[in-house]
Amino acid sequence: MGDELTDEQVAFFNKYGFLHFTSVLTKSEVKAIIDSYYEASRKLLAEGATDINGVPLFVGKDIDESKIIHRFPFFSLYSKPMHEFIASGKLKPLLNVLEGYKPRIAEDEKDGVVFNHYVNAPNSKFKQMGWHTDSIRDLFYDGKVLPMLNIGVYLDDSSETNGGLRVLPGTHKQKLFQLLFKKAYFLNSKKDKNEALVIANAGDVVVHHGHLWHRVGQSPFVGEKSRRRVMYIPAICGKFIPKTKASKTKLYHKLRPITQDWF
Repeated sequence: MGDELTDEQVAFFNKYGFLHFTSVLTKSEVKAIIDSYYEASRKLLAEGATDINGVPLFVGKDIDESKIIHRFPFFSLYSKPMHEFIASGKLKPLLNVLEGYKPRIAEDEKDGVVFNHYVNAPNSKFKQMGWHTDSIRDLFYDGKVLPMLNIGVYLDDSSETNGGLRVLPGTHKQKLFQLLFKKAYFLNSKKDKNEALVIANAGDVVVHHGHLWHRVGQSPFVGEKSRRRVMYIPAICGKFIPKTKASKTKLYHKLRPITQDWF
């Protein structure tokens, strides 16, 4: 990742809907972010927190049966190294792929920066994630689906071994009907003949368009080998609607318990 995107990179993103950059973060930066996650998690769990700014914390059990936060919203507000990485401006060139829009990195809007912690353990609540797009949640805000980016920062090596990200290249250009109904959101986690597995290493960055259909597979292994930690930094358009402690929980989060067994 350089100071600006090349024509080749922009053309690839426009055609396929995602880009993969290697070695964006150093090993020490990755470790600092992971350490801050565990520190913040211990504090929130000890306090009995159930949500941040109206967005639920998804809590489950690790391989040793200790509690972990599987989905940690607004993570950069609790992690100094993560916030500093965003503030460094390294990700700014990525925003240029949404031509005609003025996307901004949203640390305190919608779900903020989300830390996802997958592990295949008996009492884990986050082993996989079914097919979905990220843009659809806009319908629960102002009813208009706008382009967005999700910038994935990888903290573990990611491949089929620990589930891995699967994308349907080119689906970011689909019509609204396909965006809404191409697959059953989250309930469908079946392999698609056209999906591509993204193989990434810790420290890599994979950015995808919010309209792109994608899923996370379940690791064929149980235990430490299945662990997959990745953060998603949203770059959004539209009205600035910051979240606060007084923010109410949106409907799409309230539906989460109903579909829990499919995640």
